[in-house]
Amino acid sequence: MTTLLVIAKEPRPGRVKTRLTPPFTPEDAAALAEAALCDTLHAVAAAPAERRVLVLDGEPGPWLPAGFDVVPQSGGGLDERLADAFAGCEGPALLVGMDTPQLSPAQLTVDFTDCDAWFGPALDGGFWALGLAAPDPALLRGVPMSTARTGAVQRERLHAAGLRVRDLPTLRDVDTAADAAAVAALAPDSRFAACLARCTTRARG
Repeated sequence: MTTLLVIAKEPRPGRVKTRLTPPFTPEDAAALAEAALCDTLHAVAAAPAERRVLVLDGEPGPWLPAGFDVVPQSGGGLDERLADAFAGCEGPALLVGMDTPQLSPAQLTVDFTDCDAWFGPALDGGFWALGLAAPDPALLRGVPMSTARTGAVQRERLHAAGLRVRDLPTLRDVDTAADAAAVAALAPDSRFAACLARCTTRARG
């Protein structure tokens, strides 16, 4: 079975979701980040896996469900931190971030029988998921992160290595207030949607 990895930051005001301020306060932005992370972790917890790992920048809180190993993120850029997350895995692994609270356990249930990699593109040009049958940190190191071409470059890296790649659905990351509204509409029963409703009411005074 697959190791499921979640790479995340501790949801503390001023450290997460800074592009949501304004219209939201740093405290509400952190609350939204915590809700998104919580939805993500519960989706991972409900998906079949041999091991579930939270690769965390910061300290775990009461939002962390049971059944996860917690390991600290390494230093360096995001490409190095993602590479190091895979380096700690033996056997197939699928990594996701904390910015897609609309994801479902079904989307995390991948089979490597007829492929070497799974790739989850994001609408902003990045990627929300990457699965590797044989985790190789070199596949990520040097990929420019947080650009409109991040996903294309990462996909090219996989193909250049001769890997058979299958696609997961394209999802929208939560970066801006418009993203938050769109994602909440896709998952109206999520913790994220409920948190957004509360934060929007406060923002409107």
